[in-house]
Amino acid sequence: MRTALTELVGVRHPVVQTGMGWVAGPRLVSATAEAGGLGILASATMTYAELEAAIKETRSRTSAPFGVNLRADAQDARDRVGLIIREQVKVASFALAPKPDMIAELSDAGVVVIPSIGAARHAEKVAKWGAHAVIVQGGEGGGHTGGVATTLLLPSVLDAVDIPVVAAGGFFDGRGLAAALAYGAAGIAMGTRFLLTQESTVPPAVKAAYLQRDLNGTVVTTRVDGLPHRVLRTDLVDHLEKSGRLSSLTRAVSNAARFRKHTGLTWRAMIREGLAMRHGKDLTWSQVIMAANTPMLLRAGLVEGRTDAGVLASGQVAGLLDDLPTCEELITTIIRDAEKAIDRLKDVR
Repeated sequence: MRTALTELVGVRHPVVQTGMGWVAGPRLVSATAEAGGLGILASATMTYAELEAAIKETRSRTSAPFGVNLRADAQDARDRVGLIIREQVKVASFALAPKPDMIAELSDAGVVVIPSIGAARHAEKVAKWGAHAVIVQGGEGGGHTGGVATTLLLPSVLDAVDIPVVAAGGFFDGRGLAAALAYGAAGIAMGTRFLLTQESTVPPAVKAAYLQRDLNGTVVTTRVDGLPHRVLRTDLVDHLEKSGRLSSLTRAVSNAARFRKHTGLTWRAMIREGLAMRHGKDLTWSQVIMAANTPMLLRAGLVEGRTDAGVLASGQVAGLLDDLPTCEELITTIIRDAEKAIDRLKDVR
């Protein structure tokens, strides 16, 4: 199935596995790439050395194109950009839009730049800056998300820019891919659906917790880091929603200490990153600190399997999923069912 995305990136199918922190490692990314999709390594939760090793391991597992997700505001963002260029990684994706000079540096080196955006005006901005494509995530998506549904956000972005647009938020099967293509998108991006695959390294007990959810099993909370964050409903999330400022600050400082030890960041650097994530919002100091160490809450759930002490980012699609396919099975089924859906439309009069 050829689209503007497959032509741009060089993959066989217009299906993207998003760069989920603690989840999108070499095993999942390479399996996605081998199945014909675009797998994206999540580098925000990796040290520079870990990212370098992850790129090399991924390349040892597949010769197909893959990408790396970066934080444009990270302390060592420039070093990571240089690494991606030296290692000839095909795609650089960003959760926060990179500045024009960073886009130009990557583009001049032949790297495809694909920021994730949440509004048409953001898409227009990065398109003018030279981004090659964008991923637009509607409110159904997991992790940091907005309040506008994909069915409204997607057409507004498609009308605003001429570069390829990849749709995310609420996609999990071939019908969704066919619908996105009908809107005019160049493909779909999925996080939760790929988290729930055989190659995902998320502990089995945590995968089971996702599969047990219904469509009301997620909640959008600002009590994790001050920004809207769609996660599974758990006792910890309920506690965060109900806890007072002192309790939240104590928990935040404890988690921040663990994150600092893991990454080697200084307290000053962590606070600076937390402040950078405020984006003009009136956050408490607890939320500022949490903004810098949220990865440790995600790690507790997605790596350590501690649903009691971790946060589990999730799209609403978790309530519709009941299986754990391989990446090959998943992508093959999506493409087959999308083609069937498109063929059915030919009979519509």
